[in-house]
Amino acid sequence: MPWIQLKINTTGAQAEQLGDALIESGAVSVTFQDTHDTPVFEPLPGETRLWGDTDVIGLYDAETEMPDVIAQLEQEPLLGAGFRHKIEQLEDKDWEREWMDNFHPMQFGKRLWICPSWRDIPDPNAVNVMLDPGLAFGTGTHPTTSLCLQWLDGLDLVGKTVIDFGCGSGILAIAALKLGAAQAIGIDIDPQAIQASRDNAQRNGVSERLALYLPKDQPNDLSADVVVANILAGPLRELAPLISTLPKAGGHLGLSGILASQAENVAAAYTDLFELDPTVEKEEWCRITGIKR
Repeated sequence: MPWIQLKINTTGAQAEQLGDALIESGAVSVTFQDTHDTPVFEPLPGETRLWGDTDVIGLYDAETEMPDVIAQLEQEPLLGAGFRHKIEQLEDKDWEREWMDNFHPMQFGKRLWICPSWRDIPDPNAVNVMLDPGLAFGTGTHPTTSLCLQWLDGLDLVGKTVIDFGCGSGILAIAALKLGAAQAIGIDIDPQAIQASRDNAQRNGVSERLALYLPKDQPNDLSADVVVANILAGPLRELAPLISTLPKAGGHLGLSGILASQAENVAAAYTDLFELDPTVEKEEWCRITGIKR
């Protein structure tokens, strides 16, 4: 069954009370982790960490409307408006622990392979993206990432500009560049994701063609031939007016992070401006694609 994780940093003294708040907001389970053993929020270069020593992790059904959860939690005196948090789709396994033994090169579409650096490349003549584990979401193991990679592999990206909205590890932007895109732009709300994308781009020799932005820093006139957004259904609906402006006329749009049961509602937010393709499903998740009118 698919799940969503919400991670919040706090102190040990407040963790239990915050855990109760997560349960009241709809979490089916809550766990606590020592921040020093399993860092979730890493300080930026030169930054001193001033927040707590415990990460509280709530597990929610993937159909949960996370914006509603966040709005409810913002009413908690312990948190307040704009509290620091991280929302992500839960990978099928804890690949950060099992990666070395269980992760092998994976093929997506006809040309594209995602390969860990310690494995031999199956096909030196293929398009190979080298990706090692990190804290940012996006390894290719989750069905939503797989659906996006397969879609990118099927496009003619030569000379095109691609925007990866919610770039995470940078896997989609990097794959697009190695598939022939002239330029890629990654956008993410998490500084840690920006750093992970930058590191992975350098590892793959494409960093000079990848621009990375936090939303507050991105140019106002961004546009691209291809836009891919692998986030969650709620944000895809809420941000539809913004995301819809990013593809050029005749440009391609790919959306994922959506359960099959959520596809109709998400598609409805884009149908006025895009000629949408039939929805593609994989393991309860789906991908919506289309061309801008």
